[in-house]
Amino acid sequence: MSYLKLDIYTIAFDLFIETHQLSLKLPKYELYELGSQLRKSADSVVTNIAEGYGRKSYKGDFIRFLIYSQASCDETVSHLSKIIRLYPDLIPDLKVKTEQYQLLGGKINNFIKYVQLSWRT
Repeated sequence: MSYLKLDIYTIAFDLFIETHQLSLKLPKYELYELGSQLRKSADSVVTNIAEGYGRKSYKGDFIRFLIYSQASCDETVSHLSKIIRLYPDLIPDLKVKTEQYQLLGGKINNFIKYVQLSWRT
């Protein structure tokens, strides 16, 4: 099995691509401020799943990176919330994107519990 087959990875990857593209609709002065923070946190969700899976032989490391991924997911929701408040009419899809990241955070949390209880190294 590969991290590419994990639902949380494929969902996070697709959300990253969509979020990255949406972030480019921000005003020019926000592209390198809030837009950059949003892109980095969304990328971190994906990257930490992949890196953690690479350390799957060490259950504690795997869980730690999954927790980092979940924290980055929360950070992404926070950035999206700021953009929604600052630019409510700019990008209508952001509320949906926020809900999708919240659902992903729940899935990552469930996967962490699964790894804690059932993962064998």
